[in-house]
Amino acid sequence: MILLLFVIILINYVVLIGSLAFGFDKVKGFTLEDVEAKTSFSVIIPFRNEAENLPELLRSIAALQYPKHLFEIILVDDASEDASVAIIEAFIAAKNKASAISNIRIIKNVRKSHSPKKDAITSAIQVAKYNWIVTTDADCVLPKYWLDSFDAFLQKNNAHFIVAPVTYSKVNSFLKRFQLLDILSLQGATIGGFGIQKPFLCNGANLAYKKELFNTVKGFKGNTTIASGDDIFLLEKALKQDANKVHYLKCEQAIVTTEAEKTIGHLISQRVRWASKSTNYKNSFAKIVGLLVLLTNASLICALILSIVGSINFNIFLYLFLIKCSIDFLLLFKTVRFYKQETFLSSYLFSCILYPFFSIYVVFVSVFTNYKWKGRAFKK
Repeated sequence: MILLLFVIILINYVVLIGSLAFGFDKVKGFTLEDVEAKTSFSVIIPFRNEAENLPELLRSIAALQYPKHLFEIILVDDASEDASVAIIEAFIAAKNKASAISNIRIIKNVRKSHSPKKDAITSAIQVAKYNWIVTTDADCVLPKYWLDSFDAFLQKNNAHFIVAPVTYSKVNSFLKRFQLLDILSLQGATIGGFGIQKPFLCNGANLAYKKELFNTVKGFKGNTTIASGDDIFLLEKALKQDANKVHYLKCEQAIVTTEAEKTIGHLISQRVRWASKSTNYKNSFAKIVGLLVLLTNASLICALILSIVGSINFNIFLYLFLIKCSIDFLLLFKTVRFYKQETFLSSYLFSCILYPFFSIYVVFVSVFTNYKWKGRAFKK
């Protein structure tokens, strides 16, 4: 009976990941063309104690090739206690007025809820000059044709909400390679979801939407008791408003990079924060995906334990494991090829062995504990 259950779960998982792999190819890659820029953007970047990361972000902002008069950068200070504000002010002062960096301004976060980041984005949108809002994070690096990609895409597509790609850079250890393969799996699932017309994931480090849409769906209202989720919950609202105007920008020039967590403790804390919002998803497909991934990983661990105690043949566990790894690899391979990060697939097999234990542990911790983020403690 238990073997039949394992098989049923795995079959459904294979169908799910296979569908996402099929959907990945259905989302056509967008080739950036040399067109006259037309769209005006307000780029919003909340920050709290990001002194270590801000210099690289600011340099990437200064290197943006988009016409200076068509965008602004709003950095939202969320009660930083380090030199973050001083670094930004010094960088602005050091640049001449011809630089894109002159479009920067700093505002203070106006706290109104239990979610500092949502408050920061809302505070910035209230003073933003332009109708198109683009969000990213203070620990990111922006490609020089980033805004050009959004503009060119908008000139060809009727969109109100755009999801764009994110990956990790400076991957120089197994811990970071493990995280890279994990986030690329999520990115592959994100793209695949769009391909089968069931979008369910996005990343606030690379997101664009109309201010008009944000105001129409009443911003983050209804989700402000949850610290994270400024991206997913807004995606759900946008889909409910008009799914036909929610698009994925599959463009190499739009890829935003950030760094993976440096320690296992920080990684677990990050993943617990991510997991804590999943119980509040309204998207039924997202819930099904989350549940099926959880059950599949739990099944593998149970099968391994049963094989160790002799209740089932070890080969059964091995077959289950290899089937899961194979279908996961199909989606991941398509994703790493798009991101041009194929060299990191050398860590795939070992990551496959570790991932079920890691994911189940994160779910367990997220159920029974609260979490910390940016030096603050949050309840689920």
